[in-house]
Amino acid sequence: MAAAGLAAGSLATGAAAQTGFSEGYKFLESVKKKEGEEVEQAIMSTPLIVNSRDVTSGETALHIVVQRRDITWLRYLVQKGAEPNLADDHGRTPLQQAVNLGWRDGAIYLIENGARTNDSNDAGETPLISAVHRRDTELMKALLKAGADPSRTDNSGRSARDYAELNGKDSYLVKVIDDNVTEGASKNSKPVYGPTF
Repeated sequence: MAAAGLAAGSLATGAAAQTGFSEGYKFLESVKKKEGEEVEQAIMSTPLIVNSRDVTSGETALHIVVQRRDITWLRYLVQKGAEPNLADDHGRTPLQQAVNLGWRDGAIYLIENGARTNDSNDAGETPLISAVHRRDTELMKALLKAGADPSRTDNSGRSARDYAELNGKDSYLVKVIDDNVTEGASKNSKPVYGPTF
């Protein structure tokens, strides 16, 4: 009898746990499943829900849609107030993620909508350093024109310029940096170590 009561109690607890998900969790699940109506209703009733974070990873809805390279959902969420500079638990912003994926359309849209180009992840890597590692000159140009600093160093002490120079001081990657660096991101700016807040 006691066992039956214990089993009934654990079933009730399990059912309560399933129905007790936070609104933020439900919102992120709806974004993952592309449930447009549910997402729209959640944002209409609680506008700040658009910046909900996954408690296990720190990912936001923007991280989710960048991962699947979904420009339609990216535009929708940004227009609804999604913050493009929120980082996950590893310091990766949606821009950093888009650059890592080589998703130019998403990265450029994020830049055009306020994504900071010099934010770094836990390793101190900026989106520009990631673009240099990928040898993605189009993303490098977009980031540099938006003010990315080629002298900003990662946790190892190397900058995007340093990584570009590994192919020789006259390499095409160095030329892209020199031709596209903005005045605000000087070649000789003081190095900044670690993530920015």
